Amino acid sequence: MTFEEILPHLKKGEKIIRKGWSGFELYVTLVNGEVYDNSPVTPYFLIKTADEGFSSFAPTVCDILADDWEIVHE
Repeated sequence: MTFEEILPHLKKGEKIIRKGWSGFELYVTLVNGEVYDNSPVTPYFLIKTADEGFSSFAPTVCDILADDWEIVHE
């Protein structure tokens, strides 16, 4: 799938990944509706990796133009 096709799935709470990644990356998720210090936090992406836990994720141009996105089925 393209990023445009997978984005609605991400917005529904599903986890996504690119087939072309090495396998170290487990999935990308969207975090939405968080509050910090009594103020809303804007939505953001996190990526779960095999050994580092979660990190912030900003898709690159290559990620946005890729057509190898898929839904992660756990």
